Amino acid sequence: MEFSKRVAVITGGASGIGRAVAAALARRDVAAVAVVDMSETIEDVAAKLNVEAGRTVAIPFQGDTTDAAFRAQVFDSMSRKFGPVSLCVPAAGITRDDLAVRIDKSTGKARIYPLEQFKFVVDVNLIAPVYWALEMIGRIAEDRAAKGLKRWSANEGMQGSVVFIGSISSQGNKGQISYASTKAGLEGAAATIMKEAMFYGVRCSVIHPGFTDTPMVRAMGADYVAKNILPFTQLGRLIQPEEIADAICFMLANSAVSGELWVDAGWHAPA
Repeated sequence: MEFSKRVAVITGGASGIGRAVAAALARRDVAAVAVVDMSETIEDVAAKLNVEAGRTVAIPFQGDTTDAAFRAQVFDSMSRKFGPVSLCVPAAGITRDDLAVRIDKSTGKARIYPLEQFKFVVDVNLIAPVYWALEMIGRIAEDRAAKGLKRWSANEGMQGSVVFIGSISSQGNKGQISYASTKAGLEGAAATIMKEAMFYGVRCSVIHPGFTDTPMVRAMGADYVAKNILPFTQLGRLIQPEEIADAICFMLANSAVSGELWVDAGWHAPA
């Protein structure tokens, strides 16, 4: 798949992996990329990406990725200005880490992980990414139907590509009951979407990054990273967002790629 005339949508585009993917796609001559984030810094991020690219390629959108109306607005705006969206990397995500069950030392009572917090993480990390992908696939399906096209055939070339951001935590990680559940859920969603979306010529896959040098990981604290992450990482350092972005671009572009790719730097959780 060539990127030169493609239009992309990246959520979580203000920092970390999302920003790195947007920059990588710009370097690969994508026609335009929507960078979506709740942070008001997204305007500045887009401006810097455009300076780096030497052209206007990054289009900022500030809003809540769980909001269906906002999602439709992003796709409508990009489609009107640049043509149909055919690349999607829904990278926005959150953590709300805590033990699933904890005993209160003063009362001796068990405190279980808050249900509302679990639902919030699911909304942001699992439901929202799936629906950003389905938004793109649905529009590609509508466009094909309007042209009288039915089942996609290989001689048409790929019509679109989705890469979900999974995590090594999908295998289980202490203190991440909600986060790990959502990342494991993306595996099932991607496998199912892939089987259905190929009818329209759209591929869907999952990348599982290891601990990457992003604001989310840095928020754990330098001491935690030094004690609990780096000793169990064969690479001996945090992965750089640009390394993950390079792998994502490979997954977007190579039509033979499906399923899952583990980019974990050799990290293995201690027992």
